[in-house]
Amino acid sequence: MLEWAAGLAIAGAAGITTWAAVSPWSELFGPVLRRADSPGAMALTFDDGPNPAITPALLDLLERYGARGTFFMIGRHVRANPQLAAELVERGHAIGNHTDTHPNLIWLSPARIREELTRCQDAIGEATGLAPRWMRPPYGFRGPQLAPVLRKGGWTGMALWTRAMFDWKPQPPDKMIRRMARARGGEILLMHDGDPFIERADRSHVLRALERWLPRWAEAGMTFPTIDELKGPALAMATS
Repeated sequence: MLEWAAGLAIAGAAGITTWAAVSPWSELFGPVLRRADSPGAMALTFDDGPNPAITPALLDLLERYGARGTFFMIGRHVRANPQLAAELVERGHAIGNHTDTHPNLIWLSPARIREELTRCQDAIGEATGLAPRWMRPPYGFRGPQLAPVLRKGGWTGMALWTRAMFDWKPQPPDKMIRRMARARGGEILLMHDGDPFIERADRSHVLRALERWLPRWAEAGMTFPTIDELKGPALAMATS
């Protein structure tokens, strides 16, 4: 009986730890920003770029409807496309740190996490002259060692999401259009303009879906703040 109870406790602890490491709603390993702060606002975020195959067209689409996004960029892609990273900033979009090579941070030491973030920060700084305030852990995965690294490094915190579009693989645009129909004001949407390991990844389905929904959201009066313009519990990380 005691062995069974101990096993159940271990399983429960393992389940809680797993949830804390992967859920965008968990704050067990540090506060996270996961919602927009107004029911009339929707934050559009894009991971894994910049991607010369799709990001320029995406920037044109966003501009057409007066929308701004937040691009969580991978350092090695920024070094390969510094002009595109600079263009993002010049056109009024926000940028975030998505590490240098997109590793699973759960398994990395604090020193390795710091190296990943610093290399990405340096690449973004060289390309744009700016230092991102927010980071997004690859896959949303984090362990207890991440938050202390962010505090010591001066980052504002972790920006996660309310709703994922499950768009990281090529797919018919209609699938994403249907998923996007469930998006609501007050949410941070997770989308992808790139791929961690492919420089010119096919993200045409993302563009097609946004071509369908952006004009409808704009007509309904939705605003599109960047992550830098939101307020949330993750801001406590800067002073804790």
